[in-house]
Amino acid sequence: MLDQLNRINFLYDIYGPLLTRRQQETLHLYFSENYSLAEIASEYKTSRQAVYDLIQRALESMENLEEKLGLYRLFNEQQELLAEADNLLLREDLKAHDLKRLKEIIADLRLSNEK
Repeated sequence: MLDQLNRINFLYDIYGPLLTRRQQETLHLYFSENYSLAEIASEYKTSRQAVYDLIQRALESMENLEEKLGLYRLFNEQQELLAEADNLLLREDLKAHDLKRLKEIIADLRLSNEK
């Protein structure tokens, strides 16, 4: 559940500006401010079902954008490479194969930024 919430928050950070203003506001109230569907419905003078449907459409839109653009996936891949590089640099005695791997990581990061 927490992983899913983190994913939604990251997707919102990346793709939120591409959503409608109402979708942005509703997702913010629901996920960041912890408003219930009833509270949001009351605020917008609509039904809980309408709010639920709006949230689902917004989440689907962000997932579709991620499927097409892959920015969240790219971010995660880069973070994994950076963590691996960081771990290698923490070693007291870097070996030749460690330096080779660091060069590969740098090359992978450069390549991923060119996509």
